[in-house]
Amino acid sequence: MPKPLSDLTPDMQSFFQNAMADFMEIDSVTGTMPGERGGGLGPTFNGNSCAQCHAFPVIGGSSPATNPQVELATLDGAMNSVPSFITSAGPVREVRFVRNPDGSADGGVHGLFTIRGRTDASGCDLRQPNFAQQLAAGNVIFRIPTPTFGLGLVEATPDSTLLANVAANRQIKSQLGISGALNSSGNDGTVTRFGWKAQNKSLMVFAGEAYNVEQGVSNEAFVNERSAVTGCVYNGSPEDVTKMVDDSGSSTGTAQQMSSDLVNFAAFMRLSAPPAPAAMSNSAANGGNLFNSVGCALCHTATLTTGMSKFTGMSNVTYHPYSDFALHHMGPRLADGVSQGAAGPDQFRTAPLWGLGQRLFFLHDGRTSDLLQAIQAHASDCGSGRSRFGGNVSQSCGSEANDVIRRFNSLNRSQMQDVLTFLRSL
Repeated sequence: MPKPLSDLTPDMQSFFQNAMADFMEIDSVTGTMPGERGGGLGPTFNGNSCAQCHAFPVIGGSSPATNPQVELATLDGAMNSVPSFITSAGPVREVRFVRNPDGSADGGVHGLFTIRGRTDASGCDLRQPNFAQQLAAGNVIFRIPTPTFGLGLVEATPDSTLLANVAANRQIKSQLGISGALNSSGNDGTVTRFGWKAQNKSLMVFAGEAYNVEQGVSNEAFVNERSAVTGCVYNGSPEDVTKMVDDSGSSTGTAQQMSSDLVNFAAFMRLSAPPAPAAMSNSAANGGNLFNSVGCALCHTATLTTGMSKFTGMSNVTYHPYSDFALHHMGPRLADGVSQGAAGPDQFRTAPLWGLGQRLFFLHDGRTSDLLQAIQAHASDCGSGRSRFGGNVSQSCGSEANDVIRRFNSLNRSQMQDVLTFLRSL
């Protein structure tokens, strides 16, 4: 099981453990199905529990070895077909369409499944999107779950620290074609840092969006029901709220008991300990030196420090995420055609590498389980200057990682293996 940060007070540790129970809660439509006590599922959804998708190596991680979405398609009588890109041995995936039918930008999540046919959704006739048609049109991109461990430390890192880190080593970065910029909130201009394109400001927003988009549960951050078609809405909105009274009608209880699922999801992520690295072998130590020397660490920043925090044990903490949390142009090879905030069609947040040794699928869409292939996919020359989505993906078109990958490819096989060993130790 995941662990809380070690320096939390006993009360905070207890809150973490109870919040994790909510993170593991299984949702049904009305909360009346046996073993599915949470309510609000659908009308469209990709999963019925946070822990279903964030499952490996433990609760809070990323995709498990066996994809639970296959069985979820027909759970409780649901009448869904399993799309071709969802397989038992493949990663948990969400689907985004790049364009709307009129050619305008889409970029939003389209739920894999609907509640049609479920025994707790009588009367709903909402059908799945025509994924085969959208695939044939080249209009489908995928995202896989990001690990949630240690995210309270990321949230507690001041904007100034992240800005200074991106500005550091500017000359070296420029020589290697690396720029990078932090995504930011359109409301207050502060740094956003969660999600594949760093599109979410806080863990509360991150959790609220996921609850609404992945499970279809409206909540205090995202109050409107998605796909609220006639005959498919069974609850008032928002479906997840602060509990004014508990199930027995009492207005007293612990903070965790009275909190909404949304608050508990955010607390679970915020109070979780970061991944623990493995013991460093000689090969891994050499690989770490090579990781730095070829330039990987210019984006995958090894060390950051939090600011002052209201949570015990989280103030002025040095941690090792191996990310600058900035956006970088990755070129046509990885481009997904989707813009989120300041992030353009080929820009992605530097993926944190801590815990990499305990992941099964790599890159934003889970396209490979081969770590070397994932590294090589960072290289992407301009070519025709156009992505498969029908347009220039960035001004320079190529990946900011091209020169770093060329330097990596100049290593001999033993050195490359040392780098892989290092990454697997994180």
